[in-house]
Amino acid sequence: MIDLHCHTLHSDGTDTPERLALLGEAAHLSALCLTDHDTLGGIPQFLAMQPQVKVRLLVGTELSCRFLGQSLHVLGLLVDPDDAVFQSRLEDLRGRREDRNQRMLLRLAELGCPITQQDVQAQADTPLLSRVHFAMALAARGFVRRAPEAFERLIGDDCPGFVPRDELSPTEAARWIREAGGVPVVAHPGRFIGGGFRWDDAMADLQRQGLEGLEAYYGEYRASEQKYFVTLAARLGMVVTGGSDYHGANKPGLRLGRGRGGLQVPDDLLDRLETQQRIGRYH
Repeated sequence: MIDLHCHTLHSDGTDTPERLALLGEAAHLSALCLTDHDTLGGIPQFLAMQPQVKVRLLVGTELSCRFLGQSLHVLGLLVDPDDAVFQSRLEDLRGRREDRNQRMLLRLAELGCPITQQDVQAQADTPLLSRVHFAMALAARGFVRRAPEAFERLIGDDCPGFVPRDELSPTEAARWIREAGGVPVVAHPGRFIGGGFRWDDAMADLQRQGLEGLEAYYGEYRASEQKYFVTLAARLGMVVTGGSDYHGANKPGLRLGRGRGGLQVPDDLLDRLETQQRIGRYH
């Protein structure tokens, strides 16, 4: 089994890159790709673990773009961690995130939930702050009982405290990833707009914009969803990937490599992904 989608404390997970590599080994995975949001900051520590584990450690990231008026996540799998242009572009994205965070602090104060940058930073182990850290800060300050409630009432998409980021277009995300030597893949399409979205035409549109694959195996999919996306990828000629979207303690009950229990991503998907990396996008 492989797992091509997971996070560490360098974005919104809770494990160190070193611990993630050890967890991949303990889960008997053959390959594990680290895909923190907007950063490759954990990659050096992650790859440094390779001599200590048999699981093959791979490089990735997860970007956000705007599609049909909603936030869509795109995995950049097998990118080159030494690509200076890509690193500069990721730094720009982190700047956009920081700007959004400042505006979200102001919005929450207007809603009677004043928290500070320090409150949010206290919930994170690295400088990159996400809405997960906002939710934890709101809970710590007593504005919600538990962090998930913050997403339900305040900072989830379409909630009054949510402030969108200045996001990439799908074309930009795909180009950045491909120019960094990676493969651009639509992440967890079954969770787009809350799930239930019919992707037949929209996925073809994304393919025309440069997306080359889709995450047909996912840690929280039902069997029917997995079957639908595997079939859709085959019909469109897109590469299939899969991963747990493991976040450590921030997604309780979701295990690396197994998701909620039924995930099994076949090893041969990595072979096809690496072939796609070599030959370039589908036409």
